[in-house]
Amino acid sequence: MDAVEKTPGLVDVAAAAGVSLSTVSRVITGRTPVSERTRIRVMDAVERLGYRPNAAAQALVSGRSSTVAVIAKNTLRWGYAATLQGIEEEARAAGYTVMIAVVESSEPEELGRATDLVWSQSLAGAIVIDFDAVGSATMAALPHNIPVVAASGARSDGMGRPHAFLDDLEGGRTATEYLLSLGHETVHHVAIPATSEHSGREWGWRQALTASGSSIPPVIRASYHPESGYEAARQLPPDATAVLCGNDELAIGVARFLQENGRRVPVDVSVMGFDDQPFAAMWVPALSTVRQDFVDLGRRTFGLLLQWIQGGEVPPDSTASPRLVIRESTAHPPNTRS
Repeated sequence: MDAVEKTPGLVDVAAAAGVSLSTVSRVITGRTPVSERTRIRVMDAVERLGYRPNAAAQALVSGRSSTVAVIAKNTLRWGYAATLQGIEEEARAAGYTVMIAVVESSEPEELGRATDLVWSQSLAGAIVIDFDAVGSATMAALPHNIPVVAASGARSDGMGRPHAFLDDLEGGRTATEYLLSLGHETVHHVAIPATSEHSGREWGWRQALTASGSSIPPVIRASYHPESGYEAARQLPPDATAVLCGNDELAIGVARFLQENGRRVPVDVSVMGFDDQPFAAMWVPALSTVRQDFVDLGRRTFGLLLQWIQGGEVPPDSTASPRLVIRESTAHPPNTRS
């Protein structure tokens, strides 16, 4: 059996050039001057051996890690997974490796695992996906010895660390204003769990109803899943004509309950989702929603971290506006049609 060919490393280059490992590092990084004769010897050895620096070697010669940690409560749900995709794509393009850690609760033991990860690994920085109360607790628990940035749905005080935002508040307000513009007297809200007293989506909904002088119905609390939307719809009053849901999954649960109980969407009740998940356009009727670009959020979040790592200064926050996607699940209320 043929022997597996060994990939040349820094030690091999140093031996071939007859110099120390630190001299090879100085030549490759170019940060510390060496004699022209020594530089030529090292570069000749690099060429002869076919040496190509990998991420670990670059970390060795530069004194910087090429690994970033991403800490999240969930990696399967649409928003989390798409944000992770954006982070990983941008990190790979910049030559960084991504390490993912799941922190399932805000219990001290779980938060301690996140803190231990940051302390025990040689990291360039860390990203927290701050979509939930666990994310917010993780941000507060992490030490300040490395750059930490967050991907977040709504604006917050930032805890002194930069955030890339999806402007949930603007999305909630815009969606509610649209439903009111169709002629609905008010809009009911089936809400996802919030990181604080109210989610940004709920604040936007409240702001739009207050600005229009419309009545503000009690919020119906739900989780993230279609089944939760289905059960939440039981609390809608019989005269409800418009519902803004905290995500698309709740919206399909609400729509299913309404249709099974003799109320047509959108003929009798308009249903608006949030996020524009891939299935939203395929649902019958196709779901009107608020489009959030989670992949772009991940890219922007890593961009903030990279600015901090390379520039040494805390960058400003980054935000992007969501946009309405109008499909078939929203219409004028019944009493405005001829």
